Amino acid sequence: MSTLDFYLDRKATVLAQRRADFTAFPEKATVRIQAKSWVAGNTGARPVRLGETLWITDSAPALAGNALGPTAPEVLLGALASCLVHTYLIQAVLLDMPIEGVEIEVQGAVPMGGVVGLPYDTLPQLEDITYTATVIASAPAAELERMHQAVEETCPVLNTLRYPTAVTRTSKE
Repeated sequence: MSTLDFYLDRKATVLAQRRADFTAFPEKATVRIQAKSWVAGNTGARPVRLGETLWITDSAPALAGNALGPTAPEVLLGALASCLVHTYLIQAVLLDMPIEGVEIEVQGAVPMGGVVGLPYDTLPQLEDITYTATVIASAPAAELERMHQAVEETCPVLNTLRYPTAVTRTSKE
């Protein structure tokens, strides 16, 4: 018996409920979410509110931060890692594949020259993002590959990074 069996059974029930809800009411299939951040006084730290959760992002001392929390690029990589793990769990349910665990490691590089005011040829952005997926399961290699492909197709954060959507600035006067 897998340590994830109880969770995956509960996940299967909830996914079936969501499919029924979204079939009956397609407008419910798009969920609006938001995040809010601000500077916390002269510390430079940036609290971030996500729903009812509040946490801190900060810069390293090399950028006048106090390392009170992860940097924004680290948070982006963390969001990708978390979304990939969750998508693997969803696909395990949808593919009826018993798994023991999933671990995702994401890495990337941040060219900082343009960020600190040096000339740049390309806009500063995370680059060389890679992830390693470790799925603990007794499934045959072909079934695991099917799961990997399904995750590649359905992970929202992965797809947003690979196929960017427009981000529009609005102003409050």
